[in-house]
Amino acid sequence: MPARADDGPGLGGAARLVAERARSIVRLEIQLAVTEVRQKVASLGIGVAMLVGAGLLLPVAVGFALAAVAAAIATALPTWLALLIVTGVLFLLVGLLVALGIGAIRRGAPPVPEQAIREAKLTVEAVKNGRH
Repeated sequence: MPARADDGPGLGGAARLVAERARSIVRLEIQLAVTEVRQKVASLGIGVAMLVGAGLLLPVAVGFALAAVAAAIATALPTWLALLIVTGVLFLLVGLLVALGIGAIRRGAPPVPEQAIREAKLTVEAVKNGRH
């Protein structure tokens, strides 16, 4: 915005001109930031939608894969036995995952930073005793 006639070429007029230009730059930077955030939010939304779609298709794909395994086994054995074998393997896998999951929970419980607490106590003790 050009300087007004009453501003004159003096220091006050120059200061007003600099302030106006600074405000203009700040407005443009804010507009750029808003536009950039909108684009990123849109991209995040599209990505989340694609991941949700993949998550919905995954169980179907696993079901078809297991059906294919059962059909392959059924070429050598009766169909009921092939399905029973696949079901038994799945139950074994579920049992293994449950056992491993329970073990991981036991190792992580309670979620207290024990080593950090020990170090903090040692530090407090060292400060009280005057050691560094």
